Amino acid sequence: MSVAKLPLELALLAIGIPASAAAIELQRETLDAWNTFSRQAEAAMQARAEGARPFLWIDEGSAARGDLRARLRRGETIAAPLSGRGTLPVPNGLIHHWIGAVFIPNATVGALLSVVHNYASYKDIYQPVVADSKVLACSGSEQRFSMIWQRKILFLDAAMEGQYQAREFLGSGRGYTIAATTRVREIQNFGQRGEQMLPPDEGIGFLWRVESIARFEEADGGVYLELEAMALTRDVPSSLRWLVNPVVNRLSITSLTTTLRQTRDAVVAAPPQVAQASGLPLDQTKIPHR
Repeated sequence: MSVAKLPLELALLAIGIPASAAAIELQRETLDAWNTFSRQAEAAMQARAEGARPFLWIDEGSAARGDLRARLRRGETIAAPLSGRGTLPVPNGLIHHWIGAVFIPNATVGALLSVVHNYASYKDIYQPVVADSKVLACSGSEQRFSMIWQRKILFLDAAMEGQYQAREFLGSGRGYTIAATTRVREIQNFGQRGEQMLPPDEGIGFLWRVESIARFEEADGGVYLELEAMALTRDVPSSLRWLVNPVVNRLSITSLTTTLRQTRDAVVAAPPQVAQASGLPLDQTKIPHR
């Protein structure tokens, strides 16, 4: 299973606000730009795992100088843009790239994984946005799963079904996961008469693709959890960006920090027997020890 299946799409739904409700199709050049960006993000994560960069974002550059670890231990939840001001224009689309972090006191990696592996509880942990989720297939450190989420975005109701493939890499007291959508479909009239699932890569363009990188580390009497959220959406006309971007950024920060807090609260509230029952092979590592 994968920590990266944490519903980052809760944050990303808020990011993909279209300028109009006209149906469009995902273009090849837009998808090519996304694939290139995705490969670069995964390469950067590999550099962290190999020790070429600090494993956690909170320990590098200006973030480390600001002592984000201390702020997180005091109970803060932090979110910040990673590309520009949070968005990167690509042909006929936008890539959104954000990072969030939280500290879960008195927790272990096993406790965290036990909670986030519990798909059946997502509708309770991440309410009211998650409508449904389920496991499709699991094999070793790779998994396939699906989620349906819904959210009101400005004056529009958005509902999406996403299918994901996730890879998990665990070390001694820390690890990371990478999860990416293999298919995203918009749902028209969700929960109403006339509900309809649209074909992949067609529709309003709230969200074309999602990828998330979650990294976590036991230290200081708990677990530091970071969620790096990436999404591909339709573009916003340049004439409207001055109006839309501030709203998008506020929604992105709020959604990401809310998801992190809900995860922290669920781990803290988990019964001790659940927290100790993950049974995950933390000694089978692809990550160097500190």
